[in-house]
Amino acid sequence: MTQLELAKKGIISPQMQAVAEQEKLDPEFIRCGIAEGNIVIPANINHKNITPSGIGKGLRTKVNANFGTSSDYGNIATELEKLRMAIDCGADAVMDLSTGGDIPAIRRAVIKVSSAPIGTVPIYQAGIQAIKEYGAIVRMSVDDLFSAIEEHARDGIDFVTVHCGVTRSTIARLKEQGRVTDVVSRGGAFMIGWILHNDCENPLYEYYDRLLEIARKYDVTLSLGDGMRPGCLADATDRAQIEELMVLGELVERARKAGVQVMVEGPGHVPLNQIEANVKLQKAICKGAPFYVLGPLVTDIGAGYDHITGAIGGAIAAAAGADFLCYVTPSEHLSLPDVEDVRQGVIASRIAAHAADIAKGVKGAAEWDLRMAQARKKLDWEAQMKLSLTPEYARKVHRKHASVGEACSMCGDFCAMRLVSEYLNVSTRKC
Repeated sequence: MTQLELAKKGIISPQMQAVAEQEKLDPEFIRCGIAEGNIVIPANINHKNITPSGIGKGLRTKVNANFGTSSDYGNIATELEKLRMAIDCGADAVMDLSTGGDIPAIRRAVIKVSSAPIGTVPIYQAGIQAIKEYGAIVRMSVDDLFSAIEEHARDGIDFVTVHCGVTRSTIARLKEQGRVTDVVSRGGAFMIGWILHNDCENPLYEYYDRLLEIARKYDVTLSLGDGMRPGCLADATDRAQIEELMVLGELVERARKAGVQVMVEGPGHVPLNQIEANVKLQKAICKGAPFYVLGPLVTDIGAGYDHITGAIGGAIAAAAGADFLCYVTPSEHLSLPDVEDVRQGVIASRIAAHAADIAKGVKGAAEWDLRMAQARKKLDWEAQMKLSLTPEYARKVHRKHASVGEACSMCGDFCAMRLVSEYLNVSTRKC
């Protein structure tokens, strides 16, 4: 049985128990959340070395790191290096989005060594294979697409992005909308091209039950992709995006009835003042399904710094109820990320996630900050390093300029906390 089926039967699985221990929550809370569909544990039965991670309501906001080859660059060695960096920096999940080289070999190498849940977008492999065999993505058969999905599931992939909501109706809305950037989702673009060329409905929507059968067989969590996500602020929260979301809301309910775990992906590029509304709309339409957001990026001009624009939006989205942040790296929109981009992207998103957890009252979040504040008050540098998000980097920065006293080199002899502590102690003694 899947995690969802077990939870509905009142059974606490080892994966639920492990998540409860990580989150310091009652296992029954985890079971109930899964049974209701507002928590998922992506854990394929064939991913043997996985450390289960829970995503959803009442849990710590999770962070995903993307990597993968392109048609221009990358191989197994480069992607395994990125994987290690992502996990070392604290990513809760990873996605292999490879579109170049030996895609199955890269995926299997990642599965073999990754303890984190792994996601993929199977249409990438199916589409690229169609180019090799038939000369074009649009010549991909329905069986080709579902064969790729089952191959990923059989290999041990824990969650798959599937663009089921890109339908004829959403394409019609897109045509009427007159967007600035049209479609920026690769999977969405593949699907739109296939639908228009073949004059057929999206097979992931038309044959959704076939997809559910595969997901249930291996307990793969469906991540319902946002093929119509806005690629710039001007396109945010438009009719095409909302039309797709309406379809995804229906598919969430069908997945739950079939015993399949499901989460929903969200935008994209969204102005600050629209983020909370987007999250609340998704939660309402999709009946509380965990919400997985890319960023969202709050401005279009942050080229080279989009890990920052994404972290700003991610903090707001998570505070409003989003559950899972897909990191954005400095090289977003510019190039394939390297290892350093992965590091910066994970750290920026982890800061955003933690800031949101404080706002949401997630257990232990505010307490972590309180311990850091107490260590700073005491000028206890070793405690501050241990409590930092990245202890080794914090040590490196602290040692950058030597200080002769207890304080750091920022204030030196004029450290406010040290001076005020002395004044208060003197005042207390006189009284």
